[in-house]
Amino acid sequence: MKEFTLRPDPDHPQLSLRVRGRDQAGAEIETSVVAERPLTLYLNGQEIVTMMTIGDHPDLLAAGYLFNQNMLRADDVITSIDHDEDLDVVVVRTKRETDYEEKLKKKVQTSGCAQGTMFGDLMEEFEDAVLNPQARIHTSWLYALQKKINTAPSLYLKAGAIHGCVLCKGDTPLLYVEDVGRHNAVDKIAGYMLLNKISAGDKSFYTTGRLTSEMVIKTVKMGIPVLLSRSGFTAWGVDLAKQAGLTLIGRMRGKRFVVLAGEERLVYDADLAHVADEPARHARKAGLPEEAV
Repeated sequence: MKEFTLRPDPDHPQLSLRVRGRDQAGAEIETSVVAERPLTLYLNGQEIVTMMTIGDHPDLLAAGYLFNQNMLRADDVITSIDHDEDLDVVVVRTKRETDYEEKLKKKVQTSGCAQGTMFGDLMEEFEDAVLNPQARIHTSWLYALQKKINTAPSLYLKAGAIHGCVLCKGDTPLLYVEDVGRHNAVDKIAGYMLLNKISAGDKSFYTTGRLTSEMVIKTVKMGIPVLLSRSGFTAWGVDLAKQAGLTLIGRMRGKRFVVLAGEERLVYDADLAHVADEPARHARKAGLPEEAV
């Protein structure tokens, strides 16, 4: 895969709107805001969930959501994914008869933005997961990835109010997607990996969101051994990462980062004298506290 095989399209007319308002001085302004719309997902004729999303890549979102909720297996044959833009509906059809009715009974709400969900039986699979112990992440890669991701055209830079996720290999960002909920962005990448049979053992996963239990569980579910973020951690997220053998690196800002699990995969090869601090303007736009700027 090449760099940014999949990337945001900030100029897509359906993903953002221009809205008039006033600023702190009372002056009239016009600014970009992210659009969001409902998308109802069906699996083999059964309604599963309605998600709020920016609307791009509905096929990836649908497949990734069902995979991450254990409603699709990696070896399932998907016969079709149909999206009706007028009805805001996406329908996934599979060759195998699925057991979604029983799984829907186990549905629980999580801390994800909007309507992030997971199923209780995910924990059973989580406990049996084995991540690649030979995978490594170089500190020089972390700094290179930050620069490439932070400067890539995105809806975040155009309008804010959005989360981004990036699948990476070494210092190369491969897939970059955004959505109003971080769980949607994760699911789009999971969907791409599922539909295109992308291996996970040599990859890392970058998110702009918090490193919560949900993020850790989904990353482990996808088989990716390294999870990165410019944001912080939750205690349960750290505990689960240690349990699964996941490398967990957060608070990536300029030269700084913190690793709280899986440090054995980290290779300290960067010369910090040649790594620039993050510009204060970018840090403030990302909503970081003043002491982090």
